[in-house]
Amino acid sequence: MNIVLLSGGSGKRLWPLSNDVRSKQFIKMFHPANADGNGELESMVQRVYSQIKKADKDAKITIATSKTQVSAIHNQLGDKVSVCVEPTRRDTFPAIALAAAYLSDKLGVKRDEPVIICPVDPYVDDGYFKCFVELEKMVSSGEYNLNLMGVVPTYPSEKYGYIQPETKDMISKVSAFKEKPDVATAEKYIADGALWNCGVFAFKLGYILDRAHELIDFKGYEDLYENYADCKKISFDYAVGEHEKSIGVVRFSGEWKDIGSWNTFAEEMHENIIGKGDMDEACENSNIVNELNIPIIGMGLKNMIVAASNDGILVSDKGRSSHIKPHVEKLTQHIRYAEKSWGSFTVTDVQEGALVIRVELLPNHRLHYHSHEFRDEVWTVMSGEGTVIIDGEKKAVCPGDVVSMKAGQKHTVIAKTKLVINEVQIGKDINVEDKIKYDFPV
Repeated sequence: MNIVLLSGGSGKRLWPLSNDVRSKQFIKMFHPANADGNGELESMVQRVYSQIKKADKDAKITIATSKTQVSAIHNQLGDKVSVCVEPTRRDTFPAIALAAAYLSDKLGVKRDEPVIICPVDPYVDDGYFKCFVELEKMVSSGEYNLNLMGVVPTYPSEKYGYIQPETKDMISKVSAFKEKPDVATAEKYIADGALWNCGVFAFKLGYILDRAHELIDFKGYEDLYENYADCKKISFDYAVGEHEKSIGVVRFSGEWKDIGSWNTFAEEMHENIIGKGDMDEACENSNIVNELNIPIIGMGLKNMIVAASNDGILVSDKGRSSHIKPHVEKLTQHIRYAEKSWGSFTVTDVQEGALVIRVELLPNHRLHYHSHEFRDEVWTVMSGEGTVIIDGEKKAVCPGDVVSMKAGQKHTVIAKTKLVINEVQIGKDINVEDKIKYDFPV
């Protein structure tokens, strides 16, 4: 089974835990499916990956994403998945076309092999991915050119588009697509047997490659990647769905939720408080999510969400939390937390001419060998063991060690164990662009 997970999102609606680098699918807020609740929390992308592997242990998973998310993907999934990187955002059809060319040219997937496209962040039960097996069978049979999965609605939603099948059988030909309706119209759609469009498509690889070549002038993956910015922004629904007459749909009647706001996120949290915090007995239907190392206490909260990270603090009525985006867009501050392939960093203090960052390196990982033109750095090892290299000279480090690097000095650190470092940057012009990378010293 070849599965492409579309990973996008700007991280606005779950601020302050999400940002332009850390989208909602990377926030660790859920206990693993079927776990006893005592283990580490996992993110949506980790949950979806494990659910796919449970349904098909041999499934080949590729994540289509932007450059800014690649490090977080490798941090949370390691090298378990292949990643198709979009040079820029061009909507779902160009993203799927690029992923299809990547599967063909880079991974050697054959034209007649089934491919399933799915959002990276659905909150679903395991039956959702078992339904992918039915989709794969539909594609292999060749009865329909385009195959969809539709969710049996549980209420007349105005947030989703609808798929109208010809029959109420498990698998049916699609007669029409319906735009997001008002509640009264949604009730009529549901009465007629319509399904929620959950954004899952399946087809033979050759089908989508042919359609891509019809709409985009490119020779192969490398050519499409180099000229990706010239692609017209267009959704898959408009580019393919509206023009295809041979479309089938399989019904899914299990749990499916689009978690896009703090309100819906809180509904699936396994506890009311994550992180340091407490609430008094007068609190009702409220949640605290705290990534700071200081406690939050809630008194008499009713239907509230309190979320805190180094990027900021949100105090919101749950019903109003979905309206946060325009307020976050007014903010101009730099991102203060990000997961990288080697670990993570957290900006803990910002002063005029100085910046303090907490760096966590995973065991056997390292930073790039690099230098800065306009700033000095001082590293204080808080915990763990590793090796620092400055201008080719190696030095073992452990808790309490302090290492200084002047502007222009090449430096890196290699973690032997999990390594936590406080990094102080000092200079008149502290800028993320001030970084020159070098080949790693032998």
